[in-house]
Amino acid sequence: MGDSLSVVAVALVCVTTVAVGGLGLRLSRRTSDFYVAGRTVSPRLNASAISGEYLSAASFLGVAGLIYDQGVDLLWLPVGYTLGYLVLLVMVAAPMRRSGAYTLPDFAEARLGSVLVRRLAAVLVVAIGWLYLVPQFQGAGLALALVTGAPAWVGAALVAVVVALAVGAGGMRSITFVQAMQYWIKLTCLAVPAFVLLALWARSGGGLPPVTESWWTPFAPRSADDHPVYRTASMMLALCLGTMGLPHVLVRYYTNPDGVAARRTTTSVIALLGLFYLVPPVYAVLGRVHLPSLPPGVRSDTIVLELPERVVSGVSGDVLTAMLAGGAFAALLSTASGLAMSVTGVLHQEFLRPRLSRLTGGDAFGFGGFRLAAVVAVIVPFFVARHVEQIGIATTVGFAFSLAAATFAPLLMLGVWWRRLSRVGAVAGLVVGAVAATSAALTTFVFGPMGGWPGALLANPAAWCTPLAFATTVLVSLATPTSVPRDTARLMVRLHTPERVDLARSRIPE
Repeated sequence: MGDSLSVVAVALVCVTTVAVGGLGLRLSRRTSDFYVAGRTVSPRLNASAISGEYLSAASFLGVAGLIYDQGVDLLWLPVGYTLGYLVLLVMVAAPMRRSGAYTLPDFAEARLGSVLVRRLAAVLVVAIGWLYLVPQFQGAGLALALVTGAPAWVGAALVAVVVALAVGAGGMRSITFVQAMQYWIKLTCLAVPAFVLLALWARSGGGLPPVTESWWTPFAPRSADDHPVYRTASMMLALCLGTMGLPHVLVRYYTNPDGVAARRTTTSVIALLGLFYLVPPVYAVLGRVHLPSLPPGVRSDTIVLELPERVVSGVSGDVLTAMLAGGAFAALLSTASGLAMSVTGVLHQEFLRPRLSRLTGGDAFGFGGFRLAAVVAVIVPFFVARHVEQIGIATTVGFAFSLAAATFAPLLMLGVWWRRLSRVGAVAGLVVGAVAATSAALTTFVFGPMGGWPGALLANPAAWCTPLAFATTVLVSLATPTSVPRDTARLMVRLHTPERVDLARSRIPE
């Protein structure tokens, strides 16, 4: 009975996703519809969509699992996820919208006038998108395997197919409706079971969970090789600066009508994320109450899905588990859709369309090339996810944030606010940040988690990769003043001039 209800919940979420995505097929006719939804998305709708794509498997499953496993130290994690949008609001939200770009590589070329910087940015968008897609497929496999007993690859394949269909149907216009809907689905499916489980806990007397003192003590080392202060600080830095460098987040700001709408969108996102992140810690504490230790072979990532059947027997427990399974798939689909959309846009614009145009003597392949790019965008991370299952979901997401913080954060912050950024400096910073962060991730993937300072530095590289990239960009830019674009001053005025000033100027008679 429980398996059947969970399958029905997952199926409903998938069918609804494809159906809503299909609406974009009727509305998407122009290039701007596929890439930026015609730049007509309202702040409220965009805020729900951004929240929907940002709250991934790491948020729905991973945050509760990490707090359950490591204690109150990890309460900083949801704070960091939300704080990243505050940094984005202050530093780059409105200027990025005023740039008029379709994608992050568009902005890089417009700011620096360099095809090489554009190509590097395009490669990094794809790399970060694929790295972030891997844990979404891992989470899909875990969730479906836990509630139905299906092999892990089935859940990953299901998400890949649904996402490819939704993205290919109508591009950004389709994905906007899908993600906005899925934010409210996942919030409801996570909050309702939490309130039910809390009410049952309160009726039973509600004692504190039996855990070691270190679980309640922030930054308490759990072993001689642990370095909790460094790990927490590095993760916070990755979240704060990495958020602005996540391609699937940044591309949504191009869908706002203007810079003012971009700022309003961000403030609404902060409120929606804060509301959601009140709930995962509840599952961590209740998990310690009802499941003090995990059975062999059970990962802490699945504690959210394990709890209802441990607390409530019969049909009620099955219904709660089905709700959580449906919400988990909504989280997986919404984030995977946003990531696939950003990767698809870059693959199509930078790699597929130029080659197809040469083969056909024009852009005869049309939006078929966009849909081919959507398929490629999900196939690669699907197969990678099959080979890195030993790495936790939240850890893989952390690497994506670290890579974004070490590459795009310096490019965006210096590109928006520093006139002396040079082409050579931007290239050097991107290369150094990418090599450092990627090396740390690959070492962990190949050799597994390590202990001591080497393990801490490799598993949480943002604290040293990001300053290294910033320093490289600044020093090389100062050493190469001749490669600063000549039109920098004009472009900086465009990035920082409010739209209402332009409107006022347009009404001045000649």
